[in-house]
Amino acid sequence: MYPLRRNRRLRTNEAIRSLVRETIITPNDFLVPLFVVEGKGIKDEIASMPNYFRYSLDLLENEVKELWKLGLKSVLLFVKVPDNLKDNKGKEALNPNGLMQRAIKTVKNACPDMLVMTDVALDPYSIYGHDGIIENGMIVNDSTGNFLAEMSVSHAKAGANFVAPSDMMDGRILTIREALEDEGFINTGIMSYSAKYASAFYGPFRDALESAPVDMVDIPKDKKTYQMDCANRLEAIRETEMDIDEGADIVMVKPGLSYLDILRDIKNEVHVPVAVYQVSGEYAMIKAAAEKGWLNHDQIMMETTTAFKRAGADLIASYFAKDIVKLIS
Repeated sequence: MYPLRRNRRLRTNEAIRSLVRETIITPNDFLVPLFVVEGKGIKDEIASMPNYFRYSLDLLENEVKELWKLGLKSVLLFVKVPDNLKDNKGKEALNPNGLMQRAIKTVKNACPDMLVMTDVALDPYSIYGHDGIIENGMIVNDSTGNFLAEMSVSHAKAGANFVAPSDMMDGRILTIREALEDEGFINTGIMSYSAKYASAFYGPFRDALESAPVDMVDIPKDKKTYQMDCANRLEAIRETEMDIDEGADIVMVKPGLSYLDILRDIKNEVHVPVAVYQVSGEYAMIKAAAEKGWLNHDQIMMETTTAFKRAGADLIASYFAKDIVKLIS
């Protein structure tokens, strides 16, 4: 006799599939990365990221209002810094009237309830395109961490709800947490890029901010001395647990799709929210394949996003967020 249980009964039609679906995508799942530039009236498409843009502050305001209407409640801000303001120590990052500080205020003025997270790293401000200060041909850890703490305080003063250090310097979460506490920003959160790998998937992002490491003699040509080796798994858990012990409120795995095993490992081990970043290279690959007619854009967009949440992500930073919310609504 055939077994009484037939699993296909629960796949018969869309109504039953919807009722028993284990993983549901909603607008509350997303962080929306936004790229900000100087100027007015600028909505500049990024060549390697089709249908994604850099915004000047006036148009950033409009974009944020649209996101809020769609039910998207959190943005992650990145700034493209003019070359003449870059140096080795990133001093422009501390300018209280700098682009990031003005971007934070612009978002808060346009939509006071929008949760604002900010990128805390030196690479947009560095003449070398690195996430740390360079001395004697090396990325120096502790001096960089101290500077990132000052940057975090500056963002908090401008109104950021969370700072998001993406540099992978050792000990920087504790340094940042202590600096925020000392300045009275006890409610400013930290979303740490805890397991950030030295990945080849970041190329389009670096195009967007013109922040790729420069090829110069006597300085590192890549970020492998501080970002994680893509072959390592257990190291990601150690890094994440250390960040939590130092005061991280949310931890992140980056990139996403090639690191779903890491995402699940970390979700199983920790008891704070876990974010994942569907990075620019992942976005660009889907866009390119869809443009060629090789893949169905919307189906792949939803399938990969579902994979992140199924693997354990509580939050998903995605360039597809706006398109997904429009689709599922």
